[in-house]
Amino acid sequence: MTIENIIVQQPSKPAQQLILLFHGVGDNPVSMGEIGKFFAHAFPEALVVSIGSPDVCDFGRGFQWFSVQGVNEKNRQSRIDQAMPLFINCVRQWQQDSSVSAQNTVLIGFSQGTIMALESTKVEKLAGKIIAFSGRFAILPEKPIAAGTAVHLIHGEQDPVINPYQSKIAAERLEALGNVCTLDLQPNLAHGINAEAISVALEHLHQ
Repeated sequence: MTIENIIVQQPSKPAQQLILLFHGVGDNPVSMGEIGKFFAHAFPEALVVSIGSPDVCDFGRGFQWFSVQGVNEKNRQSRIDQAMPLFINCVRQWQQDSSVSAQNTVLIGFSQGTIMALESTKVEKLAGKIIAFSGRFAILPEKPIAAGTAVHLIHGEQDPVINPYQSKIAAERLEALGNVCTLDLQPNLAHGINAEAISVALEHLHQ
């Protein structure tokens, strides 16, 4: 069982940018589609799509890229690695269909969607920019990630699901490796996306 992707914005002319949004575990593309409307308004020449994860969630509702049932620091990476080829193929297919290059692609993830987007940078370059809401690397990269990909980490300091420390250490590692990275911590935000976080994301994309 899969859920259809949601095209938030289809420009009348050939797209100049491709913005793909990836939801968290147990969710569906509808919620991230609402977030996508802010990015569509800011980038009217972009094709904006909210992507549905491929598998039904173990929780009995929503969808997932990989199971989080019994997930821990030892098995998380292998689960992501198993799901990664399908994730990469999904992005590449949208790039092919829209004739938009990787450099002009933006991946916007939340929680598990962010995990998949960040982990993809260890494999190949899928995007010029990644907006990483409330996520983490499974294991911090040991070598520079995909050249030319700027990572913008945005995390609530009150997040009880994924510790904001994960974004802090990711930023430190990426900077040490010479990759372009920013870190924005939202003091009053838990595990979610609010207006301030969206505003920060838009600022980074406009730069």
